[in-house]
Amino acid sequence: MAKERWFEPGNKTGWRKSDSTDKRRRTILRSRHGDLLATARALGSLANVTKDKETHQKARVDSLYFYHLYAKKKRR
Repeated sequence: MAKERWFEPGNKTGWRKSDSTDKRRRTILRSRHGDLLATARALGSLANVTKDKETHQKARVDSLYFYHLYAKKKRR
């Protein structure tokens, strides 16, 4: 039985570390079709595999932002 993936690692997101925070978050959320959890997981994976410190920090912050949004939405 094949293991189900919770996100597609090869998906082009449009996320760029040089963009503003709002633009980065809008862009990646749109690329994940509004799925907060998939967006948070994709950014967490990016933060874990990158060797660039700036990319790691920005991806980690954005990932935590989407995890918090997901948790807040789930509590309702």
